[in-house]
Amino acid sequence: MLKIKVFVGLFFLFSSLFYFVENYLLGNPASEKSAISRIEIPITTSLSSNEELLRKSSSKFFEESLVRTRFNGAMLVAHNGKIVFEEYEGLKEVLKGDPIDSSTSFHLASVSKTFTAMAVLKLWEDGKLQIDDKVEKYISGFPFNQITVRNLLSHRSGLPNYVYFAEQVGWNTRNYLHNDDMLKLLLKNRSRLRIGRPNAYFDYCNTNYALLAIIIEKVSGKSFASYMDQTFFTPIGMTNTFVFDINKTEKVLPSFKYNNRKEPMMFLDAVYGDKNIYSTARDMLKWDIALNSGKLFKQETLNEAFRGYSYERKGVKNYGLGWRLYELPTGKKIVYHNGWWHGNNTVFSKLMQDSTTIIVLGNKFNRNIYQAKRIAGIFPGYGIQSDDDE
Repeated sequence: MLKIKVFVGLFFLFSSLFYFVENYLLGNPASEKSAISRIEIPITTSLSSNEELLRKSSSKFFEESLVRTRFNGAMLVAHNGKIVFEEYEGLKEVLKGDPIDSSTSFHLASVSKTFTAMAVLKLWEDGKLQIDDKVEKYISGFPFNQITVRNLLSHRSGLPNYVYFAEQVGWNTRNYLHNDDMLKLLLKNRSRLRIGRPNAYFDYCNTNYALLAIIIEKVSGKSFASYMDQTFFTPIGMTNTFVFDINKTEKVLPSFKYNNRKEPMMFLDAVYGDKNIYSTARDMLKWDIALNSGKLFKQETLNEAFRGYSYERKGVKNYGLGWRLYELPTGKKIVYHNGWWHGNNTVFSKLMQDSTTIIVLGNKFNRNIYQAKRIAGIFPGYGIQSDDDE
């Protein structure tokens, strides 16, 4: 009997030890939050009365505000993940080429920041970084020792925008600027640049997100493109979404000015994190469904991302962690981001209380794209909202 008890005791001891090693020391996925599965967009068979109203409002906006102004791109509106409106307009090269369709990948411009921010928050959830750590912990030699990762995410770092300072401090514009080049320029010329006080005020700045991309690479041990693909794009099933590679310029959708003139590549086009993710309207809907699923992120993480951090000025506009916000007096909230880079401009908006998603992607500059939030006016509590914040 004693031998049996000893055997049983040793069995449970070694079983427990094996479980601990496998699930915690070896990082077995079974110990982590259940992984997101490939998203399948629901087939729309019928619309409710409210969804029909949303469809009509979307169609009116598409025809009167976009098509009439020679829109070239994609528009999709969904309710609870179900498509209620989807249209594609124009040709891939505006005046020639194949028609734009559901597989056409557009440069998201600053809507890319939503992915960069959520990648940082995924690393936070996984215990691989802390968003209130100082940036110097992750970027060796970073001299601005009061700036935190959260400050970068919320555009409260006080850093200057590389889009403007790179050329001013002597970067040779015949050469592409990369993220590491941007960092070196910032550090080398810090005495010449105007640096604000961290966490004192909101100042939208692309430098913040180029630095976040560097942090993602250092913490994950992967390239920014690989981390995004392995963490988000492939698991979700975003088959037409990717990070731009400057060496594959001829393979991506070109962009155009409002007058149909093609936008040339320029020296800032290689920096990523603040921009340079390409996607389709349908893939962006998958991204939205994944965010809402409860499997990709904990609700506590989304709450951090979707709350305002800058209340120095009165008004309904604010910024979360990678997301712009309308926080309306009625209690309604729009979580969104706009984008502009060269001729590309984009809108990705979530009407939180009304489970509605508005996506507009274009590769020929059209300011009316930013009016898409007007569609929200069919729901009580929003009014007519529009803006052109990049």
